[in-house]
Amino acid sequence: MDKQTILSFVKDVGIVPVVRTSSAESAIKSIEAIYAGGIRSAEITMTVPGAVKALEKVADQFGDKIVLGAGTVLDPETARICMLAGAEFFVTPALKLATIEMVKRYSKIMIPGALTPTEVLTAWEAGADIVKVFPCGNVGGPKYIKALKAPFPQIDMIPTGGVNLETAGEFLKAGACAVAVGAELVDAKTIKEQRYEVFEERAKKFLAAVASARADMKKAA
Repeated sequence: MDKQTILSFVKDVGIVPVVRTSSAESAIKSIEAIYAGGIRSAEITMTVPGAVKALEKVADQFGDKIVLGAGTVLDPETARICMLAGAEFFVTPALKLATIEMVKRYSKIMIPGALTPTEVLTAWEAGADIVKVFPCGNVGGPKYIKALKAPFPQIDMIPTGGVNLETAGEFLKAGACAVAVGAELVDAKTIKEQRYEVFEERAKKFLAAVASARADMKKAA
């Protein structure tokens, strides 16, 4: 898939599952469950032991059927390693211009983390495709996204932190192009219990929440 197709896909799905687990194996199993639940994208964080191996395995197993991202990418070197492992989009917790530059060099999708208006604009001007607003839940949630979108209507934003089944729709209505969901979708306790089918059910519920919010937005328009 080319870059524009992948970018459109991420926005259309509306949910970026953030898979932060304690092993590569549990990350892969979690993604299999999310995929079975209908979500065709996932982000594996670099905090997962063996994260690069997990990226390679998921890329091999699913190919073009899933849009795969690398998360918690702290530097350009890590971005390049993840790229070679099959990642198509790259998410950072903070704003590092060198990482944006590396990802843009290879025409991949860059979603850097930012919080303040200055950081959001700096990320956008440096070539971000979407800006991740983190930690969004701690600074006002959907209201904060709405406040940022007022001066920056042209900047696509994905909130991270504070996104759950109740707030996902509110974030979209506030102007987010998609939402990133972590432990509300994939959590350590359920993995410990080996109940991966729970993630499949949650994935369906999140997709339903996104569809419902978008339907409301269409009516309102």
